[in-house]
Amino acid sequence: MSETSEFPDGQYPERPIERHKGPVVLRRDRRDQGSTTDQRLLDSRGPSDWVHTDPWRVLRIQAEFVEGFGALAEVPRAVTVFGSARTKRDHPEYELGRKIGGALANAGFAVMTGGGPGAMEAVNRGANEAGGFSVGLGIELPFEQGLNPWVDLGVNFRYFFARKTMFIKYSQAFICLPGGFGTLDELFEALTLVQTKKVTKFPVVLFGSDYWGGLYDWIAKTLLAEGKIGEKDLDLLHVTDDIDDAVQVVQESYQAWEDTH
Repeated sequence: MSETSEFPDGQYPERPIERHKGPVVLRRDRRDQGSTTDQRLLDSRGPSDWVHTDPWRVLRIQAEFVEGFGALAEVPRAVTVFGSARTKRDHPEYELGRKIGGALANAGFAVMTGGGPGAMEAVNRGANEAGGFSVGLGIELPFEQGLNPWVDLGVNFRYFFARKTMFIKYSQAFICLPGGFGTLDELFEALTLVQTKKVTKFPVVLFGSDYWGGLYDWIAKTLLAEGKIGEKDLDLLHVTDDIDDAVQVVQESYQAWEDTH
């Protein structure tokens, strides 16, 4: 257990405002307010010199994958938990994330999040306080964020697609707490990969029926009803309000995967 878990409730380690550019951390007057690496890659407007620089970006992308694979290769079986970075520390969802992180750690899973504040911090903190392995995969953003202090192993990425690969490759399951576009993005990417059998034995748990129920109903009553997905596709999602149930789904899926390997 890291020393940050010894801080009493309401007291948090101080950290200067910082900005991440891949693995590089910039603080104070060294922070760069320019565009992000993803933005420069995807935004083709402006001078035509991008034609000459894009091939070199392949090397940076390659390095990002190599760095991620190297850092995460020895992470034990893990579960990725997504949720809103905007969740406040005094919100019930923060305490919920803390309990889920602790429950997963007690069940023998490393916990992986986006490494940021809010629900991500809560999950990392819960795993850390339970003596588990707490992993954070950060991303370069145009606004300040940085890895939260309860991350034991942190890797910062420039490119979303490289980071997404790490979440899928080194997790045995996804649990989605209430979240926004980022959470929805990861949710539907995981569902697509499972549906198309790019990954197998990979449960996706939606935690919070009040929050996710409307989305689930729309998938069932619109997508399924109109034949855009099949009956088995609906079974890829598990909606629950019970932490023990969520952990059991993860454990059963992992056991099934182990039995076939």
